[in-house]
Amino acid sequence: MKKKKEIRVYDTHDTTAYIDRKRSMKLADLGIELPSETPTKVLSMRLSTTLLNKIKAYASEHDVPYSAVIKMLLAEGIESKLRHAAQNARS
Repeated sequence: MKKKKEIRVYDTHDTTAYIDRKRSMKLADLGIELPSETPTKVLSMRLSTTLLNKIKAYASEHDVPYSAVIKMLLAEGIESKLRHAAQNARS
């Protein structure tokens, strides 16, 4: 509750005294702390029925949840793309 009150104070008071354009400030310098981010985020996406059915069939064959298969495929795909980009950058 105290933090909400602090934030409201900044809405109604002049804060230019806190600003030094020669030295950047962090929120902690002003006594403001943001909540930490959760390690995962909810994502909503549309997939074709055919693709989703293929993923579900693969997941069923390997006895894992289809959402875990989607996460695995995304992780493998981005790692592969990043490796490929790094190799091309060195060439």
